[in-house]
Amino acid sequence: MHVDQVPRRLVVDASVGLKWVLEEEQSDLATALGRGRDLFTSALFWVEAGNAIASRVRRGEIGRERGNDALQDLRRAPLHTRSLDADAVVAALAIAHDLRHPIYDCCYLALALEKNALVVTADRRFRTSVAAHPALAERVVLLRNIVLPSHR
Repeated sequence: MHVDQVPRRLVVDASVGLKWVLEEEQSDLATALGRGRDLFTSALFWVEAGNAIASRVRRGEIGRERGNDALQDLRRAPLHTRSLDADAVVAALAIAHDLRHPIYDCCYLALALEKNALVVTADRRFRTSVAAHPALAERVVLLRNIVLPSHR
């Protein structure tokens, strides 16, 4: 899928959001994807992003100050965050049962269904689980499968 074909409304998970603030493979693609779109995420995003940053600091991949800066940079991203209230969890749980997949990722998918949006993730396992479900397969796109104009 070409970046110009990606819908205007997107749900992003922490695997994509972290690419905005830490130099990673496909950071340029994640940044380009975020421009000019309505971006939604689950409140879970903030816990997952914070945990990933803390893990990198513990492993010595980045310093504590860089980790703190990354989270502050992420806070400035133009994200609309959906709370994790009981209704959100009920919807995610139903999807988790259907997919036989952890509920964490399903929180993003439930939000995408609520907002009539597409989930973009860098999580191959999540994409593979959703790909096997006929009614949901088109709702999740793997970041690496989106093509920038210069990569054609």
